[in-house]
Amino acid sequence: MTGTDTVRDHRRTPRLPGGPRAGQAVAALTLAVSPVCIELSGADAGTASVYRCLLALPALVLLVVPEYRREGPPPRRQLVYGLAGGVLFAGDMLLWTKAITEVGAGLSTVLVNVQVVLVPLLAWAVDHERVPRRFVLWLPVLVVGVVLTGGLFEEGASGSDPAAGTVHAILAALSYSGFLFLLRRGGFNGHVRTTYTAVVLSATLASALGGWAWGAFDPTPSGTALGWLALAALTSGIIGWLMVAVYSPRLPSHVGAVLLLLTPVGALALGAAVLGERPTVAQWAGCTLILVSAYATVTRGRGAPPRRGRPS
Repeated sequence: MTGTDTVRDHRRTPRLPGGPRAGQAVAALTLAVSPVCIELSGADAGTASVYRCLLALPALVLLVVPEYRREGPPPRRQLVYGLAGGVLFAGDMLLWTKAITEVGAGLSTVLVNVQVVLVPLLAWAVDHERVPRRFVLWLPVLVVGVVLTGGLFEEGASGSDPAAGTVHAILAALSYSGFLFLLRRGGFNGHVRTTYTAVVLSATLASALGGWAWGAFDPTPSGTALGWLALAALTSGIIGWLMVAVYSPRLPSHVGAVLLLLTPVGALALGAAVLGERPTVAQWAGCTLILVSAYATVTRGRGAPPRRGRPS
């Protein structure tokens, strides 16, 4: 990508007060609505994964049309990033939901959110992006916050099959981290909407196949379930993840990963307000640690800017 292309892409990025950091934070909080909608829908893993993506596709296609007319078709490599990212996203959704029943929500949530470590490591290993010492110093506090927020100490080794659940949760974490990494790389050369739509299309097909293989896909959910899944599609598929696709390439990887921890914090608060859930004192303490660590990591210094060269 040339310097002119970089300037052009930044001019087309929606601007929020606070810049990309604010955009990523808003995206993370928007994503927090989706778990509540899925819970209210009563849909199983495959059904929820398929329809939260499928129902987002018509709106995304409408958003792609002006970009395609302006930019033309995206590079083949970028589409490959999108399609591969969609498969990983589907794997994350299916594996994590499976792990919840096998090992408990607490441990599965903790394991999936090790993306805060894995994404910066991937950026360092592949793109040679520097990880600031400030992030490394605050990382243990972030991890403790995630553990407490997940309610791990309250649940212990609950679940029907802790060994299988741990494996599925770790695989979900790897899938989630790979998805976030490819989502970042797919936004470096423009065509963000087109690439992201490829992500959602790929995730729809992969979720349907995986849900069918696991016997967790109902092609004809109830109208009530579809209504809640449509709201999940709006908040996550159309708004939340598209904003992440737009803003995360313009942030250092560690900053984007930390800001995404606002999603479980928001989901915990929203679950208490909407679903009548009662988080423990330890969970609220974990949320506080995440928020304090995120503030210290994101606002104190700018860190290393993300690489602007063409990903290899």
